[in-house]
Amino acid sequence: MAALTEEQSILRDQARSWAGSEAPVTAFRAMRDSGVETKFNGDTWQAMVELGWTGIVVPEAHGGADLGYLTFGLVLEELARELVASPLFASAFVGASAVRLAGSEAQQAQWLPGVVDGSQILTLAVDEGPHHNPANITSTLAGGVLNGTKSFVLEGMAATTFVVAALNEAGEQVLAMVPADAAGVNRQVLHTMDSRGFATVSFENVAVEEDATLAKTGQLDLVLDIARAGLGMDMLGTATRSFDMTLEYLKTRKQFGKVIGSFQALGHRAAELFGQQELARSCAEAALHAIDEGSADTALLASLSKARTGDFLHEMSNQLIQIHGGIGMTDEYDAGFYLKRARVLETLYGNQSYHRDRYAKLLEF
Repeated sequence: MAALTEEQSILRDQARSWAGSEAPVTAFRAMRDSGVETKFNGDTWQAMVELGWTGIVVPEAHGGADLGYLTFGLVLEELARELVASPLFASAFVGASAVRLAGSEAQQAQWLPGVVDGSQILTLAVDEGPHHNPANITSTLAGGVLNGTKSFVLEGMAATTFVVAALNEAGEQVLAMVPADAAGVNRQVLHTMDSRGFATVSFENVAVEEDATLAKTGQLDLVLDIARAGLGMDMLGTATRSFDMTLEYLKTRKQFGKVIGSFQALGHRAAELFGQQELARSCAEAALHAIDEGSADTALLASLSKARTGDFLHEMSNQLIQIHGGIGMTDEYDAGFYLKRARVLETLYGNQSYHRDRYAKLLEF
């Protein structure tokens, strides 16, 4: 990977500084304890809008900055280090990408400015069962009427508009823009262990205007690969913060009169985890770089990223708890938040097994 540009470094540092001072893990804990249905703080979301992060991948013609996916990924990584809860990923990264890739110029002009100014919160509604399986979509959009049920919809309770994957009369996968308050749309909060915003959303005879169906078909796979690559950076941020917490504990916790990091077995464990971290970073950044370059290997690298960062996050979150011992199991300590977030991120848009299998098939193994 090439070195970061000056602009990318500035945005990364800005995101790290802002998250650490304005939206630390203590803010996430307060949000969780407040029981707010949207699962994020409105002031935090508005601050992100004002910082311009909602326009990072939106074309300049529609109010964005068009800085690329790797640049956005660096911001996602830094926010994930503090477990910042917001619809930034669902709306400005995935939702905006769906409209940009599948929408006509008129449709982009209709939806993207609202994403940038925060008045629109988009979210992709694709899965219909307990596991990620985009090849098994049964929702239908026929005669301008949408029917189906979507599960595990990210930011499903906060969304103003759903980007719904369905089959048209010709059996093609299409993406339809459906207002959350449309007649026939019903959503039910889905409680997950990481206290983030998910919902089950049903569409019963929902009327969809012709111009609300995004013009280009066959874009769902690329939209999903963009989502997976973005999650790679989200998982990387969660894991690197877990590593930093563990390393700090190894340097300060004493047993038998010595800091436990001086024990050879624990030192070797930390070194191995660091190696896994750097390998995961390489895979995660490569996937986003491939998207920016329009590479033919985008699907391959997106699955590699999701599998590799998922493996590292799984192991790192386990080690976070194990090395901290009893205190790591308490709600008063932050380690448990990272473990819970890890388990949810691993399953979103396909777990490690799904992407190892997909990677092998793409290589025709």
